[in-house]
Amino acid sequence: MGLMDNLKAKLEPAKDKVSGLAQQHGHKVAHGLDKAAKAVDDKTKHKYSGKIHTGTGKAKDAMDRLAHKNGGGDASPPDAPTPPRAS
Repeated sequence: MGLMDNLKAKLEPAKDKVSGLAQQHGHKVAHGLDKAAKAVDDKTKHKYSGKIHTGTGKAKDAMDRLAHKNGGGDASPPDAPTPPRAS
């Protein structure tokens, strides 16, 4: 077993725990992100509003991906409808 395999095996329980915590406390994290974004936006006198909102959105998307991880690497929940394929 190689070094990366050992690391992956040791980190798998932590990955599952983070996913569970994201599911339980995602709303609190989102609220904290919004609060921090507002504070930074106010301190910078709204000079970087676009970048702050973009960063906040990306952080929330990452939290959603962690919270809805279904093992297959797909970011959508297991009961989400499959989008039609373009032909």
